[in-house]
Order: sequence, then structure tokens, then C-alpha cells
Amino acid sequence: MLLTVQGQPAYCYTGGKNFDATLPTVVFIHGAQNDHSVWGLQTRYFAHHGFGVLAVDLPGHGRSKGDALTSVEDMADWLLALLDAAGVTVATMIGHSMGSLIALEASRRAPERVTRLALVGTAYPMKVSAMLLDAARDATDEAIDMVTIWSHSTLAPKPSFPGPGFSAIGGNQRLMQRIAQQNPQKVFYIDFSACNAYAGGELAAAAVQCPTLFLLGRRDVMTPPKACAVLTKAISHARVVTLEHCGHQLMAEQPDAVLDTLFSFATPHMLAY
Repeated sequence: MLLTVQGQPAYCYTGGKNFDATLPTVVFIHGAQNDHSVWGLQTRYFAHHGFGVLAVDLPGHGRSKGDALTSVEDMADWLLALLDAAGVTVATMIGHSMGSLIALEASRRAPERVTRLALVGTAYPMKVSAMLLDAARDATDEAIDMVTIWSHSTLAPKPSFPGPGFSAIGGNQRLMQRIAQQNPQKVFYIDFSACNAYAGGELAAAAVQCPTLFLLGRRDVMTPPKACAVLTKAISHARVVTLEHCGHQLMAEQPDAVLDTLFSFATPHMLAY
């Protein structure tokens, strides 16, 4: 689905169903150098089980036009403007990595519009090493290779991997390469710089009143579980779920567990089925 947001075309994947703003809305927000496709399994399930789904491509990513935004605050404002364009008053927000910061900041700016908040593979402060920032600016391919390796718990998924016949590592690597090919901007550097500079997380977390979920990977070296201690302390009512045998790309490495956890969180009045 294409919307016009802040004067530019913005793409949202709706899970294979026409978007219906009268249904409970769930917004999925991707991380750095990614797009909506990282949520493929989860979004389709939600869309076919009673929800309106908006899996966004942030500006400069995937099918959304315009320049990549340079701060988490600007991305949160864009996200709220997208809700307006879609005719959505309130929504559950689910964000991965950089997307988790965007969801968190959006909840601070418009708490009345966020009914539930799920922060996947999150950390605060979300600091990025100088080496990785430099690579993202000057050697995108090297940065993609580094992040690909660091985002997965193993380079050789077992035969029981839930996506047999597919390469979780290769798929994520190719997605990041495609984003770089589509946009001449240094999108990786812009995204990482925004994460690195974001200083509003503790204030935003202290203001959260809605039901909140932290979904983390035990073997995540990009945003280790211990790196979200500031947020989990500030949002003391939150539920914390840590998946075993899982790195930063939780949706690819443990897609079923991620889906089950998110769907149960979004539907506390019913059993996931």
C-alpha cells in the first residue's frame, strides 16, 4: 500500500490483505539498512488473524521515497504522520533494533496513540562502534559483511532451521546490499548515526504506561540482552522474553517463536493459534 507522508510516497506491506483501519492495527518497524520484508512471516499471520497490518519501509529504504531521515526523533514524527495518512488513531507498535527506538520515541510523543509496545532486539544507549560507523560511511560492503556475521548466532543453521531451503544469513545480507544499491545515500551510516546519537530513550521509557514487551536474543552481540537494562528498569511493568540460540536477527533465526510471542502479546484475551 502506498501512502503520501510528509510529501513523499511511503510504502507499507499489509500482509497480503487489504488494509482495514477499523481492525486493531499493528505497525511493524524495521531496523537499520532493512525494509518491511524482515517481518514476512509475522505480518502475514497477523493480517490473516484479525489485524490490520502496516509494515513500513522507512524513507530511503525499500519502496519508500525521500531521503533517509537522520534522527530517531524525525523517524518517530514520520511514523505518526504515516498513521494519520492511513486513518489510524491507535496502534500496537512493534520495532526491531533501530525500529525499537523509533517505536519507543513515538510512544513518548503520542502516548495516547500507542496501545501496546514491543521492542525486539533493542538496547539503550544503542551505541555503534567507531569501526562500524567508519565502515558504514566509507566501505558499505564491509559494513554489511560485519553486521551479517554479528547478527546471527551461527553461520551454519542446523537442518532443523525453521526455514529449510533458505539462507537466513544470505537473505539478510542480500537485503542490505539491495538497500545500498537502491539508494545512493549512505543509508547504513545515516541509520547507525541516528541510533548512536539518540539520547531520549531513558526519558521515553520512563513515560511508558502501556503494556510492553522486550523480545531479545540470548546470543545477540549487536544488542546484547544486558544492553537494555536501562529500559527494562525504567519500564518495570514490561514482560521480558529471551530466546535461546538466537542472535540479533530474531525474526529470521526464530521466526515461529517470534510470531508466537508477539501474537500472544498483542492478543492477551485469546490464545495464539
